[in-house]
This record gives sequence, C-alpha cells and structure tokens, in this order.
Amino acid sequence: MEKRLYKSRRNRTLLGVCGGIGEYLDVDPTLIRILWILFTFMGGAGILAYIVCALVMSNDPNEPI
Repeated sequence: MEKRLYKSRRNRTLLGVCGGIGEYLDVDPTLIRILWILFTFMGGAGILAYIVCALVMSNDPNEPI
C-alpha cells in the first residue's frame, strides 16, 4: 500500500499540516509543531512553508469529517 501525505483531521490544531506530517513520519505531531515554531523564529521561513503546505496538501479522504 502506498503511503500518502495528507492534512490530518484528527491531529488538527490550525489546519492539520503538522498533524499530517507527524502521521506520515510516524512521529508525535507535537514534535513537528515544536520544530515548525523553531524554524519560524529562525528567519520566518516556517510561516511561508506552513501556508504553502496548507494550500498544497489535501485532506485525508479516509478520515471522517
């Protein structure tokens, strides 16, 4: 079975991007959120990357709404 990257509906804080990445990598989504915040404070690239991921990634069709 092919593994795909989706926004999470279960591990959602804002738009589900960090939750989806955490589920894809089998890592706690909280760790992904902390890393994302660190990248944001180290130059602001985290904000732009989050917006791009939120626009590009689709919702997981296998999760209930």
